[in-house]
Amino acid sequence: MSHEYNLKDSNLAQTRIPGVYRFECENLKNHYFIISDGGTRRLMASPEVVGFGSYQSMVPATMKGMQYLTDNGLEGKVNILTILRGGLNYPIEECAFRAGLRVTNMDFLSCERIIEDNVIKGLDVRYQKVRTCKDCVLMIGDIIASGATLKMCMDHVINWFHDHGGSFKRIIFFTIGGTKAIDVMEDLTEEIKKLSPNFEGFSCFFYEGIFRVYEDAGVLGFQVPDIDFYWGGGIISPEFREYVVAHGFSLYEKCIIYDGGARRYEIPDHVQEVKKYWNAVLEASGTTDIMELTYERIGYRAPIEYDEWLKTTHFQKLGDLRVLYSDERVFLAKAETLTLRQIASTRLEQINQSLNGYE
Repeated sequence: MSHEYNLKDSNLAQTRIPGVYRFECENLKNHYFIISDGGTRRLMASPEVVGFGSYQSMVPATMKGMQYLTDNGLEGKVNILTILRGGLNYPIEECAFRAGLRVTNMDFLSCERIIEDNVIKGLDVRYQKVRTCKDCVLMIGDIIASGATLKMCMDHVINWFHDHGGSFKRIIFFTIGGTKAIDVMEDLTEEIKKLSPNFEGFSCFFYEGIFRVYEDAGVLGFQVPDIDFYWGGGIISPEFREYVVAHGFSLYEKCIIYDGGARRYEIPDHVQEVKKYWNAVLEASGTTDIMELTYERIGYRAPIEYDEWLKTTHFQKLGDLRVLYSDERVFLAKAETLTLRQIASTRLEQINQSLNGYE
């Protein structure tokens, strides 16, 4: 996918709602936002948040997004589409109700991996319940990493609407997601407008940041490409950066979400995944440079001057952030005194203490 916009030249701008940022970048067709709240910061920095608590933690941030939408003209009826199973993590229905929006349809479809000889060959929509209407305002919540699931599901829904006489007015997306979501939505906008000329575009809300997915195994040598998130090359809310440097081991987690479906519905599987990761870190600790890993995760190499840091973080329009800049410098200085063995051993002990009841 190729687009005229340049992510490196983008900026965040504060809206009137604290913790809601507008993503500004030339030549984009759609509207993209970052929403930040204490619940999602803890969820995305701490794999100990599991089960219904992970759902509850997303409600306040989602309400901020709903408030922004209603403050800017959204009213009346909406349809909610759940992409199983990841979409079940998102409190879209509850928050729409709280925001005074009338939910007229609750639709769903599955997007399952096609596995042959233990190799993922593609994706398939196996079952669905999707009702169509004219000028539909559609709300969706799901994790977006590579964008493959989003593309397949949206192609399916677009064609289904077209074949059954429906049309779209607007699509609102809430996601723990990465930069590839923007590519997919920009491309889909042109496709949808061919079938729904009155389509106004996507409004996409990213929780805590627009992350990047690894393209290779990373410094540790076992990150999962196109699945695991990290900060480098992405755009992270200042509140989430502040939270993570204050809870320093969070920066070294596998990624900001692990498997969202497992931590909500198959908690013992999630616990094993977290332990497997930290045991692998423990094994790699003797051959991995902790500062190389730290620079990879935080998104820049130190030392870095304040003005360059603002440009790297896309914070030029957010005012004076020297305190956060200073906190990151202190964090990086402390990182030089640690070892990955210390960090991994501490995390495994903490995880065993907090999650042993789920095994």
